[in-house]
This record gives sequence, structure tokens and C-alpha cells, in this order.
Amino acid sequence: MINRLSILFVILVIFVLASACKNSQSSNSGTSTNSRTTTQATPDEFASTRKLYEKNCQNCHGPNGEGGTVKLDDGTKLKVPTFREGHALRHSDSDYLKQITKGGDGMPAFADKLKPEEMNHLIKFIRHEFQAGITPPAERMKSPTKDMKMN
Repeated sequence: MINRLSILFVILVIFVLASACKNSQSSNSGTSTNSRTTTQATPDEFASTRKLYEKNCQNCHGPNGEGGTVKLDDGTKLKVPTFREGHALRHSDSDYLKQITKGGDGMPAFADKLKPEEMNHLIKFIRHEFQAGITPPAERMKSPTKDMKMN
């Protein structure tokens, strides 16, 4: 008799725990969904940075980061790279920061025109607006330890 009561008690405890876990999961998933919704980027999150891009970058890199050929004031034609494919996806944020700061390859330097935080915001903007969802080339996916020599 005691053995049957013990088994019945264990089954009852398991049932109660399973019910509690089920209710806990559904209330947690509701909370998670709400927190994800509130933490998602809004369309205007980059509004001020978008204005910086339009003022300083768009003339050459295009409104959608597509790049192309640009005719400079002196009549020289410059091929401007896209942010959306190729080598632009392999560059690190520090590579972008160096290019924005010092210029080069036809790009003017912006060290005297933009604050460091504005440059960093532009890099985040480029990554978010023009590179989000794009799979980078295999070179960017290399493991950092792969190229290191083991002692």
C-alpha cells in the first residue's frame, strides 16, 4: 500500500512540475518576444548617421552603397567600390576607420571633417544598411588561430 502511494505521489509531483514548467515557458516566451520587439532597431535609429552619410559619402558611394564611377571636379573619373560585395566585406572596422581618417585611393581624408565617434557611427551604419544579411567571403571567416604558428 505504501509503495503504491509513493508511486502515485511521485507521478502527481511530476505532473505538477510538468504543468508548472509548461506555464513558465509560455510566460517566458511572451516576455522574450516583447523584449526582442522593444530592442529591435527602429528605422530611424541611424537617422543622424544617415544624414552624415548623405553629406559626406553618398556623392561617391551612392545612396545604397553601390559605388560606381564618379567624375571628380577636375574631370578625372574615379571607380568607387561598393560596400555590398567583394573586398568591402573582408575589411575590418579598423580598416574602414583608417580609410575614412586618412583617405587614399582617390578617397579624401575625413580626419579634419568628422569626429572619431561620427566615423565609428558611419562604419556601423555601413555594416547595418549595406552589409546586413550578406555572407562575407571565406577570407573574412578564417579562424584567427589558423594563421598563427603553434610552438
